Amino acid sequence: MKTKFTLMSAVAGAAMIAGGAAFADGHLDEITVAYFLEWPTPNQFAQVQGLYDEALGVKVNWVSFDAGTAMSAAMASGDVHISFSQGVTPFLVATAAGQDLQIVDIAVSYSDNDNCVVRSELEITAENAAELEGKEVGVPLGTMAHSGFLTQMEHFGVDTATMKVVDMSPVDSAAAFANGSLDMVCGWGGPLRRMKEYGNPLLEGQAKEDVVGKVFDVTSIPTEFGEENPELLAKFLKVTADMNAMYAADASGMMGDIAKAAGMDAEGTAAVIGTFRFPDVATQLSDSWMGGGVVEFLANSAASLEANGQLTALDDYAPLVNSSYLQAASEM
Repeated sequence: MKTKFTLMSAVAGAAMIAGGAAFADGHLDEITVAYFLEWPTPNQFAQVQGLYDEALGVKVNWVSFDAGTAMSAAMASGDVHISFSQGVTPFLVATAAGQDLQIVDIAVSYSDNDNCVVRSELEITAENAAELEGKEVGVPLGTMAHSGFLTQMEHFGVDTATMKVVDMSPVDSAAAFANGSLDMVCGWGGPLRRMKEYGNPLLEGQAKEDVVGKVFDVTSIPTEFGEENPELLAKFLKVTADMNAMYAADASGMMGDIAKAAGMDAEGTAAVIGTFRFPDVATQLSDSWMGGGVVEFLANSAASLEANGQLTALDDYAPLVNSSYLQAASEM
């Protein structure tokens, strides 16, 4: 349990040192957006082409992170204004620690691009998953991959207390897995693709979704930033939505810039982004998502994390989901 308290303390500490950064509308000369490398998304075309800068009228700095927990800490310190594609679990951990954040849209849905992989030579499958007890696993703690790991192990009846769980970013654990240093690893995007070269998931596709549920990332913000910059934020979401629509219509002219921003080659970019779904604005505003489904998902996920000793759930998650900025974007 030591890891849990270390993780929560770090996020809580970051939340407490947040000094109320100057977010006043009309006074920002630039903003900073957090994103992931090896996580290709349509909005990266606009990132490379400078379309966000043009639409928002300010310079947009893009800073890459290894995990959503680091995004939370950067938002708490005022170094990041918008986190694009933050996982639900780090968002829940941060808000449970007292950080004032909101979800303002759904960045990507990706049930097949966040998973755990078992080393091939162990010959462990869904049928004999109990043999994972006592094994060493690399997991980025406090992330969606961590939640998925816990849920899958519970499903298979594997006692995680018997396992050696090492907190590692997907990039690092993929490298360690390739070197034979770990029995199991969990991650997403490009690193997950490399993990699968040396092992196999226990669950995939609909079978995994039936156990783990939806897997999606959000666009999150410090609440104060949205309140003080509503038009700027709506414009950001509008550009993002336009890029998703362009990608859905014809992605061919976008892939080169997407690959460049993601730091991947063309083949890897196509392989990863092909497993993603990018809900349009109407879908996001529906009851299944921002209209109620996300609040329910947050509450259920927090309850599960609380049961596993990861956090103390909030009483109400409705205030953490704000669709007003996305609604404004849809009217632009």
